[in-house]
Amino acid sequence: MKKLILGICFILLSIFTFAQTIKGKVTDAATGSPVNGATIDVEGAGITTTNESGLFYMAVKKGTYTVNITNVGFKKLEEKLSPSSTVAEIKLQRQDLFLQEVEIKAVRASEKSPFTKTNISKKEIEKNNLGQDLPFLLNQSPSVVVNSDAGNGVGYTGIHIRGTDGTRINVTLNGIPYNDAESQGSYFVDLPDFASSLNSVQVQRGVGTSTNGSGAFGATINLSTNEFNDKAYGEINNSFGSFNTWKNTVKAGSGLINDHFTVDARLSRITSDGYIDRASSDLQSLYLSGAYINNKTSVRFNLIKGKEKTYQAWNGVPEALLYTDRTYNSCGTEKPGDPYNNQTDNYWQDHYQLFVNQELSKTWSFNVASFLTRGKGYYEEYKAQQPFENYGLSDTTINGAPVTQTDLVRQRWLDNYFYGQVLSFQHKSAKDEVTIGGGWSEYDGKHYGDVIWAQVGIPKDYRYYNYPAVKRDQNVYVKWLHQLSTNWNLFGDMQYRHVYHRMEGFEDFPEMTISRQFDFFNPKAGISYNRNSYNAYFSFAMAGKEPNRDDFQANPSQQPKREQLQDFELGMEKKSSWFSYGATLYYMNYKDQLVLTGQMNDVGAYVRVNVPNSYRAGIELQGSVVVNNWMNIHANLAFSKNKIKSFNAYFDDYDNSGEWVKQIPKEYKNTDISFSPSIIAGGTINFIPAKFLVISLPAKFVGKQYLDNTQDETRKLSDYYSQNVMATFTIKHLLFSEWNIIGQVNNVFNKRFETNGAAYATMLNGSIQNDNYYFPNAGTNFMVGVNVKL
Repeated sequence: MKKLILGICFILLSIFTFAQTIKGKVTDAATGSPVNGATIDVEGAGITTTNESGLFYMAVKKGTYTVNITNVGFKKLEEKLSPSSTVAEIKLQRQDLFLQEVEIKAVRASEKSPFTKTNISKKEIEKNNLGQDLPFLLNQSPSVVVNSDAGNGVGYTGIHIRGTDGTRINVTLNGIPYNDAESQGSYFVDLPDFASSLNSVQVQRGVGTSTNGSGAFGATINLSTNEFNDKAYGEINNSFGSFNTWKNTVKAGSGLINDHFTVDARLSRITSDGYIDRASSDLQSLYLSGAYINNKTSVRFNLIKGKEKTYQAWNGVPEALLYTDRTYNSCGTEKPGDPYNNQTDNYWQDHYQLFVNQELSKTWSFNVASFLTRGKGYYEEYKAQQPFENYGLSDTTINGAPVTQTDLVRQRWLDNYFYGQVLSFQHKSAKDEVTIGGGWSEYDGKHYGDVIWAQVGIPKDYRYYNYPAVKRDQNVYVKWLHQLSTNWNLFGDMQYRHVYHRMEGFEDFPEMTISRQFDFFNPKAGISYNRNSYNAYFSFAMAGKEPNRDDFQANPSQQPKREQLQDFELGMEKKSSWFSYGATLYYMNYKDQLVLTGQMNDVGAYVRVNVPNSYRAGIELQGSVVVNNWMNIHANLAFSKNKIKSFNAYFDDYDNSGEWVKQIPKEYKNTDISFSPSIIAGGTINFIPAKFLVISLPAKFVGKQYLDNTQDETRKLSDYYSQNVMATFTIKHLLFSEWNIIGQVNNVFNKRFETNGAAYATMLNGSIQNDNYYFPNAGTNFMVGVNVKL
């Protein structure tokens, strides 16, 4: 750890060896005004953006470089530039088409907004996309920790940002809500290889700006695919690696047809055996997007289809086997003999998205997006010695002897429709940007279970439960960014959100019907200062969040309350051609946060309980430096305290229990929130020995995390350091337009570490006993990819 901190200090404080520089100024050919935020892709050297003066700089070696300049609303431009002491003048021609992504601008934080954010470009996504799930492509972002059930990043994966899990991270696809309406989680396994269709990602840490869908209670991830491609293209991407992992992707686009139409398509498949025993994945997806665009209107339709089949690896490895049978998987082992071969999770998810963007005047624009998400699937499992009464059936008799239980195979289904609209009006003048937006959605979900086989006593395809649910969500917001002076900007944001949730029965409470509604007022305000590539800001934001479906599965006296969050953010950053650095201080104060305490409800299910006071406080540091023309470094480091001020933990008391397990409460004060490491660091060193070769050394350090909220050292994930190596070899104009050959070795030093786990503590023989489970990460493994642009 000391070496890591010293390395980061070197990154932030080292004295640089200055190289030769390509310099340019990008302006609007029609008006002569500078173009801010244009993407500058210098072949073989890197990617940067123009500043508010339209200027950019890039350290390079001697020679001539191909420079691609892109910006929304302008035609793409390719220039040949060489190092020079003079600034190259580059003029972009206006694209006489309405290309503004209004639906994305409505939910994203702009450069002058006073919120903590990280923008990730298409190029950055592409260079790491060898088949791992989307959270793993975000792993180098500040305060991010990822995990994988299968141990290699394929299949079911998870992400924590500032310690908050996926149920508290708001995710949108082109401004449309993606989180599951009831669990509020985001299951990226249902969108295999979605990264291959992304053109940008913004990660907002903290509450962020108002958005659509479930409450952002720690972070927001905005995903955008609605890219305009004016030239026809085709790509074939193939990867192969450890654990028989394959990724096959075909992409194509028509370019601009008859000056108005575009079509983009992608077909993908990812398969893997997984690192954990039987943790296989078979993932398929389709992306199809068609658009009509003129000078004031754009209409786009997206079809996104995903299909996943994964062998279950949900239980983790028991602590007793962690060092002797590290890939052990208990799923399917209730079947006598060999594990059940179809202990699988199966889900199909289709997204239908229709966007209409309209320029109303030179200062006003409008967007409406209508959507339908159709999801259907089940997980199948072999269960041994199941009592008939658990399935609503009476005991049976065989040869005159009573039989009370049976082995069986069951499927638990989700069958749901999620549909609605989001819309926004946007006004932009010289000093003001105003967004008025909102949306509505309805979730119609069916939860049911079928027994498809039983040894005795249960007919085939017997439906043993059926619990429908409806959830409605409406919100409206107003955002205002006002330029107070040349350097100062004021931001205000107000959102009202209403949620209604009706659930007719639960597995543990089949006769219970819950109807709850929640109203949230979420104000946000801040101020920012921008000058000479400096940006500083302060913001305050409030957020409210309703409980998840599982939280309601309790008797009326234990029904959960809503959660509330107050978020304070103070940040600054500096960007130049040679280096950048930034720091963010944050304090996130929670009221009635829902956490697991070990407490059981009336039927023996563990439930989350509101704790009155808890908080997260920390500092996030970021830095990058161009050391010279063949080496650059990027790093981030976060320190945090994540505390529950006071709560009661409950332990099952097997010393004094009869037919019903009793519980013993124990008070804890000022303990760490589970899965919230106090140190998270990431960094990448890039070597560029030649234009056609980039060697990268991405690394990650995650401090220890506790598996529950008692801060007990016997129930934790140890800290870990993981080092990867990646090499990208680019060949231009050899049979095809471009070849990219990528080799990646993960966990180079073959470290043993675990990224997730669970703990069950009980009272036995007068002391607390641990029953811990862990999800190990794979040892040294590799991926090789060959990407061809036709």
